[in-house]
Amino acid sequence: MRAAQPSAVIANPWVLLLLFCGLVGPFALDFHLHYPDEIYYRDAAVKMLQTGDYLTTYLGSGELRFKKPILTYWVVLAGFKLFGIHAFGSRVFFLLAGAATVGLTYLLGKTVFGDRRIAGTAALISASNPILIFAATRSIPDVLLVLTITGAALGFVGLLRDGEQAMKKFLWLLYLGLALAFEVKGLPALALGVIGILYLRFNPWQPVSWKKLLYFPALLLALGIAVSWFVAMWQLHGPAFLASFLEDQVGTRVTSRLWLVIQNGTVASLLLVGMFLPWVALAIPKAKITLVKAWKENPQFFTFALLWGLAILGMGAFTSKFYERYLLPVAPVLALWLAWILVRGGGLERAKGMKVAAVFLLLLDTLVVGVNTWILVTGSSGALAVVYVVLGVFFLGYGLKTLLRSSVLSPKLLSLSILFLFFQVTSITRLISLPHQGVQAAAVVEEMGVAGPIGFAGNLHDGSKIRMSLGTTYKLIDLSREGWKEEAKNYTYLILEDRLLAEWDTVGYEVRVASIHLDSKAIPDFLRASSLAERDELREKWGIRNFLLQKK
Repeated sequence: MRAAQPSAVIANPWVLLLLFCGLVGPFALDFHLHYPDEIYYRDAAVKMLQTGDYLTTYLGSGELRFKKPILTYWVVLAGFKLFGIHAFGSRVFFLLAGAATVGLTYLLGKTVFGDRRIAGTAALISASNPILIFAATRSIPDVLLVLTITGAALGFVGLLRDGEQAMKKFLWLLYLGLALAFEVKGLPALALGVIGILYLRFNPWQPVSWKKLLYFPALLLALGIAVSWFVAMWQLHGPAFLASFLEDQVGTRVTSRLWLVIQNGTVASLLLVGMFLPWVALAIPKAKITLVKAWKENPQFFTFALLWGLAILGMGAFTSKFYERYLLPVAPVLALWLAWILVRGGGLERAKGMKVAAVFLLLLDTLVVGVNTWILVTGSSGALAVVYVVLGVFFLGYGLKTLLRSSVLSPKLLSLSILFLFFQVTSITRLISLPHQGVQAAAVVEEMGVAGPIGFAGNLHDGSKIRMSLGTTYKLIDLSREGWKEEAKNYTYLILEDRLLAEWDTVGYEVRVASIHLDSKAIPDFLRASSLAERDELREKWGIRNFLLQKK
């Protein structure tokens, strides 16, 4: 068998970015899966387009919402402005932010070590991080936070490397990255920034003086960016705005219950390891020797990565409700730390470990390609399924050929196998989820010639999709959960979920089905169905419907 050439293990960052967009893109750019918090940013962006007020953020009910800073709303708004008001427009910049994070991870490696192999491996680890992949498919702050924090990390590592001789560009990257991160998520960005700056100043190897750190052109511009929206909101809405923001950032987020802290800390630690599988498993052999060697080579970066990792674990532990995405801001720094350990410890040359990981991932890919082949054979997915199956067979052939011909595998195969798994899953989710409720309902609204505001009662995620698909022409107003019946009397047009339609007197209304989507309980039977007719029957039986009502 032929051993892998040195160039084969070096990832071309530009090709990797394109592959990330191409393989994650189909999952991101339509509502195959929908994350609950997306509604806040999408609804507010639609409202901004309707009112021309690009500073104030609203819920779908018309109530004010000040729980997060403005930048995520503006990114959704920019997508709508440039590409149109649809799922693609709402998510495209978040996909690009995920790809850019992979590119910045590569630049981190080049800045710290000047070693293309370490930098390329770090980029591969980052690209295959499932939490980053999921974040890049959702229009919520997390992928923007990791992008901006990683930009700041470039500044941190440049200053750690060069100390007092560091170029001013690293100070610009540090402060502007932190400022943008603060406008994405608020206090978590500030916490990581303060920890990093204190480490720069007081680390025992190459401390950076306050005179160097307090570079006022970058510092003042960053401060202006960080507080500008907050100042505007204070002037427009007064102290109630700040109280709402702090309640979300601290009041409802932080817990002091010891058992919950221990529980969250344990879960966060396990997930931090889990999101770097299988890479972390390859680093276990000779880990102790390699860690000592790495420490001696670059104690500044070793300690910085460890400090940020512990900081994010601590912040995760003290949250009242922990989510895996809370770990994401420091994932690129930790990916670089892991890549460094792998390369220096010979983890990428351990043929058995690499092949076990590759075989496991390729088996998962084979399983999903098999499901897509079954869907194609049963005739309910259209011509696009042919593309997925053909590409699946091609990739599995490439993977098998690589396994048989190389004594030492390139880490590219591991990263691509994970990305390709997400790509193949989109063929399955497409069958279940599309066309989404908004596309369906917008067609019915247009057909019925609706003229006037529409009251909505039902699942808020459905309402948000419908609101987006209706665009700026129509106003869809979420009715309150408890008082929706009283509020509904004020509307000529209503959209009601099927469970609520039974509670409403429909006499005097024309009623049409606006949308239908499959209940999640029926998904296993739906995928096992052996014909299009059987799937249509299941969709009819288990469909959750929204109805459009018009007063006669």
